[in-house]
Amino acid sequence: MRLMRPDLRTRGRLAALLLPLLGALSGALLVLAAAASPAEAAGYRYWSFWRGADGGGWAYQQQGPAIAVPQDGAVDGWRFAVSPDGGQDAAKPRTAGSFATICAETPAQEGHKRVAVVLDFGTAGDAGISGASGASDGVVPEPRTACASVAPRATSAEVLAAVAPPLRYDTNGLLCAIAGYPKAGCADQVGAAGAARTDGPKAESSGPDIGLIAGGALVAVLAGGAVWQARRRRQS
Repeated sequence: MRLMRPDLRTRGRLAALLLPLLGALSGALLVLAAAASPAEAAGYRYWSFWRGADGGGWAYQQQGPAIAVPQDGAVDGWRFAVSPDGGQDAAKPRTAGSFATICAETPAQEGHKRVAVVLDFGTAGDAGISGASGASDGVVPEPRTACASVAPRATSAEVLAAVAPPLRYDTNGLLCAIAGYPKAGCADQVGAAGAARTDGPKAESSGPDIGLIAGGALVAVLAGGAVWQARRRRQS
């Protein structure tokens, strides 16, 4: 029996067989990955930093408080919540920032600037406090505002220290607490449901193993192509 080299028509038929199978495999993997992603999603419990925008809204502050230097008449906003690791998807302050309202009773002084500050301490869920009211484990402070009168070159960190002490930082300079809240922890990682993560072993998943499915499907595709090609050779 003489083995024949596959011609262009044979190659085209083989490609026509494999391409739909590979396309179906890719689609299945995308669906499985999308279904698995939410279970692995995690956030962090921390203070996010915002600057007041037009109309009383908020824009994510791209600079850290130790670097950002707000102008006279600016509004700094802070929100404690479980949020992604930085970026504009973090939780915003729920109170609108109005410089005219917040600093209405703080007169302007020569050689000083005024900066309005909005502090939103979040919810019991953000703090990881159990119970409907959270009274059993602690109390979440009510949102509040303040007007800082500081030196013209004062940073947002200095503005915050002037109106909401004590501040707590970690060894890397990350702001952990404003006005002493929270009393412990610093950007703790939490799971998708808001529960604090531990260093213990991960729970076994009852869902499908994507890598195993991908490997099995790929083997099936290659085996199918090999069988088809072998049949063509025998027929030749």
